[in-house]
Amino acid sequence: MQVDQLLATPRRWLVTGSAGFIGSHLLETLLLHQQFVVSLDNFSTGHQSNLDEVRQRVGEEAWKRHTFIYGDIARLEDCQRACVGVDIVLHEAALGSVPRSIENPLATHAVNATGFLNMLVAARDAGVKRFVYAASSSTYGDHPGLPKVEDQIGKPLSPYAVTKYVNELYADVFARVYGLESIGLRYFNVFGTRQDPNGPYAAVIPNWARRIRENQPCIINGDGETTRDFCYVENVVQANLRAALTTDAAAINQVYNVAFGEQTSLNTLHRLLTEEIAALGPRVQYVAPIYRDFRKGDVRHSLANIDKARRLLGYDPQYSVRAGLHAAMKWYVDAALMTA
Repeated sequence: MQVDQLLATPRRWLVTGSAGFIGSHLLETLLLHQQFVVSLDNFSTGHQSNLDEVRQRVGEEAWKRHTFIYGDIARLEDCQRACVGVDIVLHEAALGSVPRSIENPLATHAVNATGFLNMLVAARDAGVKRFVYAASSSTYGDHPGLPKVEDQIGKPLSPYAVTKYVNELYADVFARVYGLESIGLRYFNVFGTRQDPNGPYAAVIPNWARRIRENQPCIINGDGETTRDFCYVENVVQANLRAALTTDAAAINQVYNVAFGEQTSLNTLHRLLTEEIAALGPRVQYVAPIYRDFRKGDVRHSLANIDKARRLLGYDPQYSVRAGLHAAMKWYVDAALMTA
């Protein structure tokens, strides 16, 4: 359905954070399906190598339909320039990581809150038809219920979580006051190719994949029985396209969980990663993980109810944790070899 809709009506899209992990996958998919794409990034967390990989995968003809803007969403002028003539915005640019937000709440607020508001204003003024944005499962905060249901949230546990909740509030107000159509997608622990394995704020899966490949111990915060609902990036791409293209009025100006709907403990994740990497052939020895104190701001368990996204968007995730790890593992291992 999404592919037919894309091919039937070429549109002009804006992807913010296009040099990042999720943004680069959205850029690639749109260009492969005959769309015109403007993309915006300042390389604070994204990488030129991601854009280079997209260019290589889509080919030069498709790449000609792409216009890259080096810019920062914290600057309103950059957002305005990027939104000119755009039909649909896919807003992925953000400063991620709960620990980073605890260490530097001002920087997190400047990008995730002020930057988000800049994008809404620019989209409104440019007459953008729909604004789809990356929300976060961190919005559930200290609410103990499982699985997580969209209309039941608790108190935020980090500055990052505060900013992502503020995004939802602003999007709702812009829909009510200005008529700007928006859809928020609460991502649950997304993983996949092009996810940065390096640095102090690296996501757990690429970080562990690199360490396992190098026969180094992985660091687990807590006892390893903390659970997450890991979601492969192709599921996220599907959710974005369905949100961008839905014609169901009931589906618009809503927030949705985007996950696979499966709980995986960190201990299980460590075992799955070790098995997948060993299956590729490199000499991998089992190295027991190192356990340390629980990390401030982390929730203990996470599991999404995705019924709302299934019902209103037709969301149908195809990749389980195991299937996603299998699909991404060669990329993770090659990335580890390049940085070794």
